[in-house]
Amino acid sequence: MDQQVTMQESIESDSSVKSIPAQRATWNDYVQLTKPGITMSNLMTTFAAFWLASFGHPNWLLALWTMLGTALVIMSGATLNNFYDRDLDKKMKRTQDRAIAAGRISPRNALLFGIVLLLLGLFVLAYFVNPLAAVWGLIGHIFYVLIYTPMKRVTTLNTVVGGVSGAVPPVIGWVAVTNNMDPAAWLLFLILFLWQPPHFLALAMLKTEEYRAGGIPMLPVVKGFEETKRQMFIWGAVLLPASMLLFFYGKTGYLYMVVMSIMGLIYLALLFQGFKVKDDLSWARKLFGYSILYLTVFCAVIVVSAMLYYF
Repeated sequence: MDQQVTMQESIESDSSVKSIPAQRATWNDYVQLTKPGITMSNLMTTFAAFWLASFGHPNWLLALWTMLGTALVIMSGATLNNFYDRDLDKKMKRTQDRAIAAGRISPRNALLFGIVLLLLGLFVLAYFVNPLAAVWGLIGHIFYVLIYTPMKRVTTLNTVVGGVSGAVPPVIGWVAVTNNMDPAAWLLFLILFLWQPPHFLALAMLKTEEYRAGGIPMLPVVKGFEETKRQMFIWGAVLLPASMLLFFYGKTGYLYMVVMSIMGLIYLALLFQGFKVKDDLSWARKLFGYSILYLTVFCAVIVVSAMLYYF
């Protein structure tokens, strides 16, 4: 950081800014503060892992508490990320209307909201699920809020570090059932960790000029598109064999192996195509869309495979 200030001084400084007229916050402003799209995509992986660990026959009450607790922790992380990044959000066109940056929600209220969500989420996981699930929820939260978010301002490695927090939700889903970090839990973590760099670097390519304007050292800004595409290919190449290991340790069945082999090979082909394309942004948009499809199919085929494997 360029200067060291206390959290209280930062809040008071923001409160003194008069350039943006104060507006009344709506319920939707608080909902958007929690980044519902990101929350839902993470819950999708949590549920898939929970379902697989339950052999396709879940305890629905336990599933409810697991999803609720995980959602609250993720929503807290998103809220505190918005709180911390409020100065950067004012610099980028796509984020200028976020509730804190636009002055509709005060930094103090956002901070309190985020802390309350975290405490509620950890309580739900620890009391209604199990302590191990709460520990992993806290690990993911710490990596996202206290490590990834500040790192985003100073190094291109922020995408890799952020992958740790994004890989935690399926682990929570798994340990909620097993209360154990067995090989399948670590593989779920690894797969989601490896999936994220190509996905978010594709997005960074699409938003390069906005990140440059905001002074955020994302890889495409600092190293350019060619180096970004090279690193994306490496991550994708490791993802393919990692996803296959779940067949041996997660009892997913042959349907999973066939489907994810095909999805992984297509992903690798698209990543390789990036070295030859002339329109980098069009390619990045296509890859970003496919990475979302990959994750969706991954979760869906786990659910279906678990039902078939133990049928």
